[in-house]
Amino acid sequence: MSAALAQTPGTPAPSCGDPAPGRARAARVEAALGDPTDPANPYGYAALLTADRLAERFDAGEELLDSLGTPAEFVPAGLGGRLCSYEDLVAVMRPVFRRDVGLAMGYGMMSWMAASDVWLAGTEDQRAWVARLLLGGGKAAIAQHETAHSNDYVRSGVTARRTPDGLVLGGAKPLINNLERAHALVLFCRTGDEGGSRSHSALLLRPDALPADRAALLPRRVAVGLRGCRFAGLEFDACPVPETALLGPEGTGVATALRSFQLSRTVIASCAVAAVDTVLRTAVMFEQSQTSPARSGRRTDAARASASTTGAFVNLLLYDSLAVFALRALHLLPEQTSVYSAALKYLLPRVLIETMYDLSTVLGSGIYAREGSLGIFQKHIRDVPVLSLGHAGTAACQATIIPQLFRLARTSWGSAQPPPGALFRPGDPVPPTAADRLRLASGHESLTACLPSAADGVPGAGPAERALAAYARALAAELAHLRARVRGLERGARPGVWPAAGFALVDRHALLLAAAAVLGVWRQAGRGGDPFLADASWAAAALHRVARRLGLRVADLPAQCTARIRHEVQLRYGAQLSYDLYTTPVSG
Repeated sequence: MSAALAQTPGTPAPSCGDPAPGRARAARVEAALGDPTDPANPYGYAALLTADRLAERFDAGEELLDSLGTPAEFVPAGLGGRLCSYEDLVAVMRPVFRRDVGLAMGYGMMSWMAASDVWLAGTEDQRAWVARLLLGGGKAAIAQHETAHSNDYVRSGVTARRTPDGLVLGGAKPLINNLERAHALVLFCRTGDEGGSRSHSALLLRPDALPADRAALLPRRVAVGLRGCRFAGLEFDACPVPETALLGPEGTGVATALRSFQLSRTVIASCAVAAVDTVLRTAVMFEQSQTSPARSGRRTDAARASASTTGAFVNLLLYDSLAVFALRALHLLPEQTSVYSAALKYLLPRVLIETMYDLSTVLGSGIYAREGSLGIFQKHIRDVPVLSLGHAGTAACQATIIPQLFRLARTSWGSAQPPPGALFRPGDPVPPTAADRLRLASGHESLTACLPSAADGVPGAGPAERALAAYARALAAELAHLRARVRGLERGARPGVWPAAGFALVDRHALLLAAAAVLGVWRQAGRGGDPFLADASWAAAALHRVARRLGLRVADLPAQCTARIRHEVQLRYGAQLSYDLYTTPVSG
């Protein structure tokens, strides 16, 4: 255990009303990681790609994060850690995701996901034990994946039956990240024979305390993505565990999971922006190397590459607008986050992964490079899609929203008031989290109210402002059309049966949420924020892309908007600034 980790439990809890320390810690992580393109940098691309090729952990990166006391980011301030704001947690972890998704997930985010269930449902003793474990550099794992049932976690392959001495486990969990080195394991298992939400429970176990003849470690599985992470399985054969291992009352496992998903979906999806930032930065670097004077004759290729990188930047800003809103909603509108977290995670493959694939056309055959500065492009293309699998996959996220569609159409769309401006201001202070206000399903969201309110309220008469107003009107009309379609489905629906058309309607709703978040961010930036974000060009481009995705007939984006965004892409590349809403310095 490093000295930094040993000292962490004794450090004073941070002031949770001040975001400055979180930004300072994020900058410290970025600076410590250093220039990724420097072959001599032990934390650079050359070293991490070697570890990836060998399917080994990036040990140098883990040691660096240990030295910075990073595990404290995953522990609430009230338990001796630094976790006050989920936006701060994302800020600190984005530099790690920008460098290596596998390092970020294997080192800390899997432990945080497991610990989140303990923070939500654990007893005082359970929370204190896990806090000491993480602050001391230990790891936690979470066992939810059900590969035999398409990752439907409520069809658990592990059962727990009561005995006079406690519980006895049977069955197997085949795919658990970090299991081999975890000192704490959050296990979801079936504790009731009946169906429904009361059939499952969560347990908090110590893997090293399980009897070796009753709990067998299954062989490691090496995946295509996250090759440095160690996935293994655990098989139980009449394995006894004490009743005190229950995490919350028996039968509350599904409720605990649905609440913790709101945290994990939002945070992990928000962190993914940083990985695609690196992909875009790599594509811009390659594009510039191909547009030198010696290659000036290839104008068609250069124009295509320019369109790809500009479009990718717009996609990142579109996605990050919803990410910022969802993160801040965990503090400011926790009752509504079941909708926002699921929509954000649903759009990860629809927006971010598609963006990476589009950028691959810029590199051409360079996408197959496994070494050097281009090698990270291919690694991120393998790693990022893994973040959207399992219980957080697209179908699971749609299934979270579909049961709420009828109520959303009745009580929110067209009648809700827009949310407060504080939800759209990246980095502003937020109050402490209120986990008790998280709802399994609220059936209410106020974000889409930004569409009709903005449709006739865009100031300015320039080409970008006129286009933005027109696109906002088109999307407000689409929201009204969506409401009518959902109400029509409700009238013909059978009780408890959700029509298949709901999946397509969730897709349209998620895109409208992202467009509404863009309008909110743009409006707030115009009140003294980033000059680029206050410019209507990027917002018009983002709404234009949403409208085209929805199949709406809208006018082309003004050329001035594209030129303004293109200039910002090049400016941020040269100034080494992040391609997100925070515009933070990056190492390279």
